[in-house]
Amino acid sequence: MKKDIKLSGVGGQGILSIATVIAEAATEAGLQLKQAEVHGMSQRGGDVQSDLRLSTEEIFSDQISLGKADLIISMEPMEALRYLSYLSKDGVIVTSSKPFVNIPNYPDEAALLAELDNMPHVARLDIEEMAKDNGIPKSANMILLGMATRYIEIISAEQMKQAIRIIFNRKGEQVVSDNIKAFELGFNH
Repeated sequence: MKKDIKLSGVGGQGILSIATVIAEAATEAGLQLKQAEVHGMSQRGGDVQSDLRLSTEEIFSDQISLGKADLIISMEPMEALRYLSYLSKDGVIVTSSKPFVNIPNYPDEAALLAELDNMPHVARLDIEEMAKDNGIPKSANMILLGMATRYIEIISAEQMKQAIRIIFNRKGEQVVSDNIKAFELGFNH
């Protein structure tokens, strides 16, 4: 079994934290893993993307070919659409529905969301609002990871939660607890 995952977002949104958690869960599950990252202006506002390739068999390349991604996980809807050429015909997009408007010519929000809604397999949610409403505003990315875990399939929800514990442990129990709560909100949505 394999899963090719394209992650995308804007610098500062936490997309690389999602990649780190998935990679940790895959490692703990004994899976083969290859990862390629492009940070761009990852401090704040620039395009950030990562390829994650997970498999029970050997993986030879760390990059996902055009039309081969099983899943696009995106913290930002325009960034999800930027990588459509990588999505397989049966692939799934899991994205935030809230744009991060960081450029003057950002596309019309309604048109952007309509384009996503016309795609055959899309799960979208205003993860930032959900995070704020639940008192965990810094954990929107883990809500998105929770949503995406259903489609990753090769890693269980329990394995993801254990990886969250490992990755965020050094930041203290409250941060671990907030991120587990966020993950469960997304997973159960």
